[in-house]
Amino acid sequence: MSEMNTPVNRSEEEWRAILDPEAFAVLRQGATERPWSGEYVSTTTQGVYRCRACGAELFRSEHKFDSHCGWPSFYDPADSSAVTLHEDLSFGMVRTEVRCARCDSHLGHVFHGEGYPTPTDARYCINSVALTLEADDTVE
Repeated sequence: MSEMNTPVNRSEEEWRAILDPEAFAVLRQGATERPWSGEYVSTTTQGVYRCRACGAELFRSEHKFDSHCGWPSFYDPADSSAVTLHEDLSFGMVRTEVRCARCDSHLGHVFHGEGYPTPTDARYCINSVALTLEADDTVE
């Protein structure tokens, strides 16, 4: 098993030492950053989007699109095993939460429906603070 496939399990104290307060609130406590506030909402840089908590490859720029929702949006993960999906009944809504499969960090939500301008009819709305972008010119 490669290092990037090895599950990451840390204590809350360890996560707090690694992540800044906003990243901790989103990734470990399921918070959501304010719409239009994230650094990757409008970026068109080509590359790999990785989990800010553990570095796992989650999404690729060729699957990113402008959904006008206020968060970076993707129509597919880099690999189907990169994320896990969980029913989210918070705030009186029925949604599907997206988590990193490697470290179980909260990333955002996925919505399905006809009318999304994507080949999969899916819109993964992901918090920018949950991601780091590794530009293609730095990918080996």
